[in-house]
Amino acid sequence: MTRNIADIRRDYEGGQLNESDTPDEPMALFDEWLTLALETEGDDGNVMTLATADTQGRPHARIVLLKGTDDKGLVFFTNYHSHKGSELTNVPHAALVFWWPGLSRQIRVEGRVEQISPEESDTYFASRPRGSQLGAWVATQSVVIPDRTWLSQREQRFQHAYEGQDIPRPIHWGGYRVIPDMLEFWQGQPSRLHDRIRYERRYGSWNRFRLAP
Repeated sequence: MTRNIADIRRDYEGGQLNESDTPDEPMALFDEWLTLALETEGDDGNVMTLATADTQGRPHARIVLLKGTDDKGLVFFTNYHSHKGSELTNVPHAALVFWWPGLSRQIRVEGRVEQISPEESDTYFASRPRGSQLGAWVATQSVVIPDRTWLSQREQRFQHAYEGQDIPRPIHWGGYRVIPDMLEFWQGQPSRLHDRIRYERRYGSWNRFRLAP
């Protein structure tokens, strides 16, 4: 069936994004935008698209949750044996996209990726709800399974195994940090004349410039 959706369009509008109003370091602006997004977008404020590439150069993208930022970069958590984990082992670079429709804002991030320390992963894992902790043991992520019953039975086995005790972090589960070498801030404007400010790290310093929409 052919579907024509060419007439679906939206007007974007927001405050102007000028180079003179942006900081020298991009993470300061990222934190400012993220703070407002968490206030306006609610529980979806930390949603991001993570794109990785396999050894054939084919891209793969999925939605994950940003769980923290620091001076080094942006942190998320997953199963190290998942498809994305395997791709990051072989090609340790990734791209992120944040989209906040209520603000008409987008941020693109590109950079290399490293695993965070086991201690950092332990700390976050201990803060998770017990059901999510069990889920890290239950779900052999990205592996083909026969049906939902298989998953439920496996969950019951782990519930019984850890009944009445703390659940340890699986060694196959933990965090990654994306260390940016590029951040691009997009502010929607009327008539598709959007504002785009791009930061690139060159020789240890950040360079900032405006891109045509």
